[in-house]
Amino acid sequence: MYLPTAFHSELFINSAVDTQSQVIYRDCYTLIQRQARMAALKILICGGGCAGPALAYWLAHSGHQVVICERFAALRASGAQIDLRAQGIEVVKRMGLIGVVRSKVVDEAGISFVDSQGNLKGSIMANKSGKGRQTMTSEYEIMRGDLVRILYDATKDNVEYIFGKTVERFEQDETKVVVHFSDSSSDTFDLLVGADGQGSRIRKAILPADSPDPYWRLGVYLAYWFVPRIETDSNFGRVCHSPGGRIIMHRSHNATESQVAFALRDDSKDLRNMPRLPVEQQKAFWAESFRSAGWQADRFIKAMETTDNFYCQEVVQVRTDTWYKGRVVLLGDAAHCPSPFTGMGTTSGFVGAYVLAGEINRNTENLPLALENYDKTLRPFVNEIQTIYRFFVRLAIPKTQWGVAIFHFIVGLLCFLRIPNLVARFSTEERGGWELPNY
Repeated sequence: MYLPTAFHSELFINSAVDTQSQVIYRDCYTLIQRQARMAALKILICGGGCAGPALAYWLAHSGHQVVICERFAALRASGAQIDLRAQGIEVVKRMGLIGVVRSKVVDEAGISFVDSQGNLKGSIMANKSGKGRQTMTSEYEIMRGDLVRILYDATKDNVEYIFGKTVERFEQDETKVVVHFSDSSSDTFDLLVGADGQGSRIRKAILPADSPDPYWRLGVYLAYWFVPRIETDSNFGRVCHSPGGRIIMHRSHNATESQVAFALRDDSKDLRNMPRLPVEQQKAFWAESFRSAGWQADRFIKAMETTDNFYCQEVVQVRTDTWYKGRVVLLGDAAHCPSPFTGMGTTSGFVGAYVLAGEINRNTENLPLALENYDKTLRPFVNEIQTIYRFFVRLAIPKTQWGVAIFHFIVGLLCFLRIPNLVARFSTEERGGWELPNY
């Protein structure tokens, strides 16, 4: 990028330009010249979900050569309902994408709690006032597939996407990273970013041999799938607790489909391998576990047996002191998955992408310092959003009928007094007082 000297001189010499304008022009000119001098980096991002393309957006706009490799053969524009909250909303605003995101939001009025007979116990309305904090339903609920498409459309013209292959291995020195791909090809990059999710292979490759297990387990498992929408499905998400540590959640996102999630609290180590079993065995496990759960469990199980949109996972947080090693750095769930219970997974990915890009651009010629500052700047925010107490998990997913009754009583009282909505309305959106940096 180049601004002609003659144009620069005219702006500052022309007496018709007032002093304030001169200052603005001077600052703009300095920024443009700095960007022009900034050495462009060649950066590989492993993972084409949300965090990776969000990082690519910022880096490509700063003139870097960005490549995204995605193991799926095509854009994986699918998945369940996710949301933006707190500082994540501000990041999307700074990206200039808040309008298109708002055009794709799911119309969800709030969350209702029902018992195993379908009787209403209480409802928490969405806070759509534009002020305060989000409730259980965010003002920016969106299907994962829609958000992935938005990011792809915003980056496809200046970011290279490679589908159907992933990083097999890599080696690095002080000046470069040599990446070997799953198709036996290889290439050299200035930086490798692991945005490859909760089960990140990049993370596994850079963690020290004696490092502790990065998974902080909560003893909870989740399964998701889509079901045909019926007439009685509404724009309220509904949650049903059943004895045995079971939760059924139902949400409708369009005129023809609804989403279902089963959650099971079980501390047994034997279950940890269950999400890696063949899909039919996973479905059989969930059907057997929830057949007596009541409410609409039978309807949801019947739909699960034939659905192609099925996903199962253990609920964990990723907690590690190692977010980078040399010229390899982790992003999003690969670095700090907060778990679905926090509601901050998508937000933390966007915030992390913004901070990492900002530090790279500030320290293009000193990547070790950029990655050190990325960790130092972002970690307080991550520590805040990862705060979960196992006691509250047990309270929120009771095992006994008595525990379910107590939970429903507490929820009913809080909702009757409108306490969740009042707290949200008069709370700040920022989490933990952590302020989003300006880059």
